[in-house]
Amino acid sequence: MKIKINNLIIPINERLTKEYVADYLGIATDLIYDFRIIKQSVDARRKSNIRFVCSVTADIIGNPAFRHGIEITELKPMAQRMLCAVKKYNTSPIIVGYGPAGIFCGYILAKYGYNPIIIERGKNVDERAKDVGKFFSGGKLNTESNIQFGEGGAGTFSDGKLTTRINDERCSFVLETLKKFGAPDDILYTAKPHVGTDILKKIVKNIRLETERLGGNILFETRLEDIICKDKIYGIKTNRGDFPCEALVLAIGHSSRDTFKMLFKSGLYYEDKAFAVGVRIEHSQEFINRAQYGVAAGHPDLPAAEYYLKYNGEKRSCYSFCMCPGGEIVPAASEEKTVVTNGMSNHLRNGKYANSGIVVTVSANDFGKGRGIHFQEKLEHKAFILGGENYSAPYQLCGDFFNDKKTTKQAYTTYSRDVNGCRLSEFFPKYICETLSEGLLYFNKKIPGFADKNIPLIGVESRTSSPVRFARGEDLQSVSVRGIYPCGEGAGYAGGIVSAAVDGIKVAEKIMGN
Repeated sequence: MKIKINNLIIPINERLTKEYVADYLGIATDLIYDFRIIKQSVDARRKSNIRFVCSVTADIIGNPAFRHGIEITELKPMAQRMLCAVKKYNTSPIIVGYGPAGIFCGYILAKYGYNPIIIERGKNVDERAKDVGKFFSGGKLNTESNIQFGEGGAGTFSDGKLTTRINDERCSFVLETLKKFGAPDDILYTAKPHVGTDILKKIVKNIRLETERLGGNILFETRLEDIICKDKIYGIKTNRGDFPCEALVLAIGHSSRDTFKMLFKSGLYYEDKAFAVGVRIEHSQEFINRAQYGVAAGHPDLPAAEYYLKYNGEKRSCYSFCMCPGGEIVPAASEEKTVVTNGMSNHLRNGKYANSGIVVTVSANDFGKGRGIHFQEKLEHKAFILGGENYSAPYQLCGDFFNDKKTTKQAYTTYSRDVNGCRLSEFFPKYICETLSEGLLYFNKKIPGFADKNIPLIGVESRTSSPVRFARGEDLQSVSVRGIYPCGEGAGYAGGIVSAAVDGIKVAEKIMGN
């Protein structure tokens, strides 16, 4: 029989072994012929007694009597989801964008013989990494190959978080696929799985090579310039020529503003979407570890500590976003004369510093109907000017921010293009500064020292999510142009690597007729 054991408690100084599981169940060790962790989290509520909480599956010989009062469930075999190629097309489906949504949409379509054409404005991940490295070290910004554009999408140069709030059976397929192509085994069971930039770069390349082997055609440095449509899609125009098309997947990222504007002019129906803007805050990882783990901080079996904080104001919220343990703050601009910040970690998360976005929600009531992109652009250009017009980032120490005083003291941050002291109120509207201030003071009560006077706030964090949503129906096609499938984060239907990948799979299924 196969069972699931819930809420199995493991002290941090012990190991989960077959003997430990047998003792918990109250049966002989030789009655267990296999066991596997399917979920693991850290319980740090009591700093003096930090533990791992696990869910485990075990294959048991026979039908023994288990210890009374333990929480187990007998597992029955689950039916497998079956897909098949149903619809036929005269032309290959075309996918625009090769981030998580485009990668998984293309992989599924290639797997079932649809020979998709995938166009990506940026470069392959190896060449892209070179361009990103040059910009980090003070070189010129490549507006087509950067943190936002290129193979793997924006998530490739991030912490590689794989957490998601969606409850979809496809999530397991996404994680299993990432593992198959190079992700570590623990992404299948840790409560907050992540991969890290160093491993993600290898994974996306491996999936691309397999997609090509299956018949997919991936064209880098190929930018969508126009769509040929009326009531339905007929084809697309790119910088490398025209392509006929009956099924077009718009898996564009949240930073594809020029593409957004072209689609607006083409008549593709869209709606404004709320998003959030703010700053990056940075602490020593040691401080975060002590705050979360207490005396156990530094234990070799505990991961680099992280946090999620949220403050609900009267009119809007302030919350931490994309927290990067043991990471660095990176220059994430994709347009000239703009400054954008983001966070990035490698898999081991072994850097000395931790950073997170501290962002405030905004909506069309703040920036005006159809003006979300302009709102972002305006903030990013102001940040560029205040940073010194050389892609250095403007920053303010928390103590100066609370007193609306320009920061003149130099502070260390991991942001590679240098920082320049300023007043954040010089580019943020008053309502953002007020909510940001309230949020930071609230967070300081939750984690004492979080908003200490010498903690730096680096701006601007403005690419939290897409400012628009391209409306689609139940068949996942655009409500205004048949054959167009808005997909993933840029189209307004996802909020992270896994949810974007799941959306790409769902679109592939619809194209195939499943």
